[in-house]
Amino acid sequence: MPDVWFAIPGDLATLTGGYAYARRLIEALPATGWYPHHVPLPASFPTPSADDIAATRDVLAALPPETPALIDGLAFGALPRAVIEEFDLSLTALVHHPLAAETGLSETDVAQLKDSERAALALAQSVVATSPHTVATLMRDYNVSRGRLFLALPGTDPAPRARNSGATPKLLTVATLTHRKAPDVLMEALSRIKDLAWTSDLVGSLERDQRVTASVRNLITKYGLENRVTLRGEMRDVTLAQIYSEADIFVLPSRHEGYGMVFAEALARGIPVVACAAGAVIDTVPANTGILVPPGDPGALADALRALLSDQTYRQRLSDAAWTYGQTLPQWNETAAQVSDALWASLP
Repeated sequence: MPDVWFAIPGDLATLTGGYAYARRLIEALPATGWYPHHVPLPASFPTPSADDIAATRDVLAALPPETPALIDGLAFGALPRAVIEEFDLSLTALVHHPLAAETGLSETDVAQLKDSERAALALAQSVVATSPHTVATLMRDYNVSRGRLFLALPGTDPAPRARNSGATPKLLTVATLTHRKAPDVLMEALSRIKDLAWTSDLVGSLERDQRVTASVRNLITKYGLENRVTLRGEMRDVTLAQIYSEADIFVLPSRHEGYGMVFAEALARGIPVVACAAGAVIDTVPANTGILVPPGDPGALADALRALLSDQTYRQRLSDAAWTYGQTLPQWNETAAQVSDALWASLP
C-alpha cells in the first residue's frame, strides 16, 4: 500500500466542513489502496508568519523524497513558490475554495492571495477541487488546466429523515459565526418575520471570530429575538444529529461557499434549504429542494422564510424533493476514490 503524506494546517479536530472533509478522507483512503499519514502544519495559514513558513519548510523537507504529498489548500496556496520548488515530492493540492474568496478581505489581500495561490498551483502535479464551481474558478482565474483537475465532492452520510419539531417550526443554521457565513444578514431577516411562529437554533463555534459573535449577540438584543434565537455553540455528531432531526427549515445565507457540506447534510434528511446563490451553493442545492436568494439581501431572505413558514404544503413539497435528492448524494468512499485518482496522476 503506497504512502501519502497529508499536510493540514491547524487542529484536525476543528469542527468545520474543511476539517471534517480531511478527517473523513483519512479514514476512507486506505480502502482505495493508499495509506495516509497526517502531517500537522502551523495553524496560522493562510497568513503564516516567517517563522511558520520556515517550520513548514522543515516539516515538508523531512518527508521521504519522490513520494506523494496531499497539501490542504489553506496552506498550499499561501506558501511562497520558492519554498514549494525546494521539495522533491509529487504534489497534490486540495482546494475547497480559493483563499481570495474569503469575504471581508481588503483589495490588497485579495490580490496578494490570488497571486500566491496562482503561483503555487502552477507547481502542483494534480489539484483536487471539492465542487464544480471551484473547478471552474480554478480553470478561469488560476490557470489550472483541466487535465490536472480532479473533482472530489464531499461525501454525505445516510441519515434518517427529519421528523420536524411539531407545532412551532424550527429553523436551523449550522455554521461558525464568521463574516462569510453572514449571521448579520440572518438576524436582520429574522427580525422581519417576528409576526410568524418559529424558533431558530444556530450551531457553530462562537470563538473563531469573537467580533462577529459579539455583533450577533447585539443584533439579537436589538431586534428583540432573545426568546426566538438560541446560539448553541459547537456540537459533536450525536447531538448535532438530534438537532437536525427536529428542524423544519435549514437556513444559511453565506456570502460564499466552496461546497457547503451542511447543505448536503440537511438535504440528506429531507430538510428544505433557504440560502444564497453564492459560490457553489447553486450546485449544492437544486432548485426544487429550497429557495436561493441574492447574497447580502435580508429582505429577500425574509421573504423566502416567510413563504415556507406560511405554506406547509409548499414546505412539504420542497422537503420531499430534498429527501429524494439527498439519497443520491455521494458517500465518502466515492470521495476517496476520486482523490486516489488525483494521487496516482501526480506520480511521474
